[in-house]
Amino acid sequence: MNIPHSDKERIVIIGGGFAGISLAKKLKHHNLQIVLIDKHNYHTFQPLLYQVSTSGLEPDSIAYPLRKVLKNLNDFHFRLATVEHIDPEQQTVSTTIGSLTFDYLVMATGTRTNFFGNRNIEKNAMPMKNVPQALNIRSLMLQNFEKADDCEDIEERRALLNFCIIGAGPTGVELAGAFAELKNHVFPKDYRHLNVSEMQIHLFEGAPRVLPSMSEKASKKANQFLNKLGVVVHLNSIVQEYDGDTLILKSQETMRTKNFIWTAGVTGDVINGFENDKLVERLNRFKVNEFNQVADYKNIFAIGDIAYMRSKTYPNGHPQVAQPAIQQGGHLAKNLKNLLEGKKMKAFKYHDKGTMATVGRNKAVVDLRNAKFGGFFAWFIWMFVHLMALVGFRNRVIVFFNWAYNYINFDKAARLIVRPYKKKA
Repeated sequence: MNIPHSDKERIVIIGGGFAGISLAKKLKHHNLQIVLIDKHNYHTFQPLLYQVSTSGLEPDSIAYPLRKVLKNLNDFHFRLATVEHIDPEQQTVSTTIGSLTFDYLVMATGTRTNFFGNRNIEKNAMPMKNVPQALNIRSLMLQNFEKADDCEDIEERRALLNFCIIGAGPTGVELAGAFAELKNHVFPKDYRHLNVSEMQIHLFEGAPRVLPSMSEKASKKANQFLNKLGVVVHLNSIVQEYDGDTLILKSQETMRTKNFIWTAGVTGDVINGFENDKLVERLNRFKVNEFNQVADYKNIFAIGDIAYMRSKTYPNGHPQVAQPAIQQGGHLAKNLKNLLEGKKMKAFKYHDKGTMATVGRNKAVVDLRNAKFGGFFAWFIWMFVHLMALVGFRNRVIVFFNWAYNYINFDKAARLIVRPYKKKA
């Protein structure tokens, strides 16, 4: 892999998500050679992927080159590759471009979409976990509207204009709200000879309420917001099959749709090489102790969504969102310094800063430890927090001006089919 030899000990970080870059940044003054491996050469701000999918932002607004993020690190090396296997005993990482030995290994691979073993849904659904997938959804949406504008068959046209989102967590709710805004404010101007009211937005959730991970107050508020926007919410509804044209619910109800977007769950993106007893089988997450060490290994760590750390406060592990990943990355950097200096490591404690979700223009819900509220103020807080969390000053400026333009003009300017979506054979 052409990594130069060094007298320093080598730490290999797999994954350039929130956890990986949080750790790498904090290693600046550590006496280590740092190697970061990722299958993309950029960091993605995943909370705003839904805005790329719905033409609100261009992808370069929420992506940032990893080499630029970490340009101030000494003895830092980035490699664009996919890790295929890890040999914990030989301390070797095997990738698509070669192998590399390590003194310390940190796995920050995050998650991938969980289809719960349903091959038909996996084959035909549109996931939204990365930038290319978000662009696929944008292209498919616009392509189907172009087809609908030229379609004389009523049933076929309605299928082209029917948007079904599976999973009413924050991503599903935010996506449904964004589609509703397109229907209410943008598409009637673009498609003047098309009856845009035929566009239907359906949100399916297997639980008895939307946003099941948030408070009941937030769920109730979000449901009210969705109803006002015209989104049809289906609770206690489990999608059993989808063949590319018709979805079938567990209750055997059917519905035709050409836009089937899956946001119903994630599973750990695990790398081969570890025994099954190191994993929580159902979740595909590595069992780690309070120092983020993978069971039985002193020099192998897992942080972020891939790490399963049980505690009294979090008996089922930490939530798979950005904050635990960022905090674990920063904390592990301190522990590695202690380890290098022969000092005791400190246990990780997660500081919950709250949960939030937006449901379209002027509407959001926020759950803080001592306060739960929704509406315009919650929406303003949501915007501010996400704007400040973006990597890079340029991205913050671009997103801010995009949001300001969209708010004033009731418009979403990135309605471009740059790369037409084609279903894989």
